[in-house]
Amino acid sequence: MVRPPLGPVSRDTVSVTDHFVRRVDFGYFVRPAEETETGSPRVEPCLGYLIGHPEGLVLVDTGMGVHPGVDAHYRPQRVGLNEALAAAGTRVDEIRYVVNCHLHFDHCGGNGELPGRPNFAQRVELELARSSDQYLPEFVDVPGVTYEELDGETEILPGVVIVPTPGHTAGHQSVVVRRTDGAVIVAGQSHDHAVGFTGDVLAHRAVGEKLAEPLPVAPAWIPRLLQFDPARVVFAHDNAVWEPADTRC
Repeated sequence: MVRPPLGPVSRDTVSVTDHFVRRVDFGYFVRPAEETETGSPRVEPCLGYLIGHPEGLVLVDTGMGVHPGVDAHYRPQRVGLNEALAAAGTRVDEIRYVVNCHLHFDHCGGNGELPGRPNFAQRVELELARSSDQYLPEFVDVPGVTYEELDGETEILPGVVIVPTPGHTAGHQSVVVRRTDGAVIVAGQSHDHAVGFTGDVLAHRAVGEKLAEPLPVAPAWIPRLLQFDPARVVFAHDNAVWEPADTRC
């Protein structure tokens, strides 16, 4: 089922099916002031994404897990998996594949409600989640959850490509959905907000145009994502959608 990495991708040369990408609302939480770099707390959404595919529905992220320490720190207002999927027009039993962008509590909290499905994760992320106190192990190795361990970029279904985007965690990954009208990238928490993605795209452009230093350093994987010619990039904690600068308003 797992396919090898792809080369550079152009929407002009690749025949694709128009897979849909639909937002799944798992609620919101309050990020405390010490984590926002603004001196004030910030309320953020917790979003997953449903990918429609001829071989079955793919769910990217499964919502926020319940934990006393987490609840005290982030004050989450959860929408449960069943309710969130119903609002997105589907049911738990219709989900065939699962992807977690990474394995923090707010991205894998509902994994245990989806036993038996292939769950795609980077091997390095699983190793970290099983050894670091930055993770909650009760949400990672849940009875019935079966991980497909990946080592880098992988096309998991025709037109659905997982790309490593490390930074927030060492094993963070994004999901590229190729469409005839341009790729949709589910970037998870590669960036907290769309404006951060914009900044890194422009930093990469500035380097390419040989603008004088000093310049910010964009993640090494930004050029790879841009090779997919994305029309839209969506995020786990921001309702805003990144689009190329030449998109008509």
